Amino acid sequence: MSNNQDQTFALKDKLRELVNTIVEGDDFTLHAADEAITALSVLRDLKSSVSFSRKFDGLSAPVPPQFRCPISGLIMTDPVILTNGQTYDRPFIQNWLNEVHRDCPQTQHVLSHSILSPNYLVQDMISRWCKEHGVELPMPVGDIDNGEPTEAHKYRLRSLLHKLSLSALEQKEAARELRLLAKQMPPFRTLFGDSEVIKKLLSPLSQGMACIDPELHEDLITAVLNLSIDDNNKRLFVEDEKLITFIIDSLKSGTVQTRSNAAAAIFSLSALDINKQIIGKTGAIKYLVDLLEKGHPSSTKDAASALFNLCIAHENKARTVREGVVQVILSKIIVDRVLVDEFLALLALLSSHSKAVAALGSHGAVPFFMDILRDSSISDRSKENCVAILYIIFFNDKTKRKEIRDDEISNGTLAKLAECGTSRAKRKACGILDRLKIAQSSKHTT
Repeated sequence: MSNNQDQTFALKDKLRELVNTIVEGDDFTLHAADEAITALSVLRDLKSSVSFSRKFDGLSAPVPPQFRCPISGLIMTDPVILTNGQTYDRPFIQNWLNEVHRDCPQTQHVLSHSILSPNYLVQDMISRWCKEHGVELPMPVGDIDNGEPTEAHKYRLRSLLHKLSLSALEQKEAARELRLLAKQMPPFRTLFGDSEVIKKLLSPLSQGMACIDPELHEDLITAVLNLSIDDNNKRLFVEDEKLITFIIDSLKSGTVQTRSNAAAAIFSLSALDINKQIIGKTGAIKYLVDLLEKGHPSSTKDAASALFNLCIAHENKARTVREGVVQVILSKIIVDRVLVDEFLALLALLSSHSKAVAALGSHGAVPFFMDILRDSSISDRSKENCVAILYIIFFNDKTKRKEIRDDEISNGTLAKLAECGTSRAKRKACGILDRLKIAQSSKHTT
């Protein structure tokens, strides 16, 4: 009897037992119903595969055993490798993993993660073998990722959420798997559009942030980041007070990756215009600026990206300037020379607000921008943003016009940019130069 037949009979026995329990008993559990649905789903996949399995039965040369999936006994159409090096056909091992198994079906070794990597070598060997024997390899069967969450997905989520309420070790295991599933499976993300699910996701925080294990903390915030990719989750997440508080607390403390991913989560959530306004009122901007100033270099880019997104909403520009972002950015560029493009883009965005213009003037930004324009190592994009900021300063802060004029007389910086810059940079440089000529002409006639 083949592995396929063995598994079919075993599944039928299991299904018969579960159905009897459900039908004959006075009551039944959701767990029993979920198990019955999963068993029926696997049976359906096996049944659909029989038609192409028979193509190989009458061949003079038997199918090499290494070409057959250890679960289904069928020739593999989409071979993948588990973390322990064992190869399976994707739809069958994926069904196994979706049933909340964390071990290898053959070796029973516990898997460190459930990421499936394509086995291109075996795929090529199977393709060549089929060609040599005149057999057409069928399309992959039993594809479980159709964009909709399955009952197996739902059962797996319930199991993992339950583990988050158990021991510290089980919480860490569950959070790690939730993080991976939210990253790998778009259908899984759709299951979090419910406030009760979010409440259970945050259950390890019941003892307070000070008590949370750093690894658990990192996995939870990363799970939130991965789940925020789903557009339907974005509004719900921002409107959940406990969740947004968790994100802000994660900006304040935790591992480097925890703080980076908290900033990245804000960047993701602020893709919605309404969320920009909501997040701006939560106090998150202060901690993003703190992360920009004092955080690890790897966290700085995520903080800058989040601030840029938030400051597209005009009301957040004043909040960001009040937190001292102008001085922080100038210091970062002058002293550290890091993320110059990103920082200048953020300053250019902020410069449309009068408070930002005032802050730039008070922190001596004009000579700094002129130096940037003369630096041959600076990108065209950064020079565009520099001259755009200078243009706004020139036309909105008359006290800085003499400083710009004196520098131009000494170095001809804007004149050179007007000749060799990008079209946008040329326009801004010419706009300042034209006004400077008027100012100089007026001075000579008095």
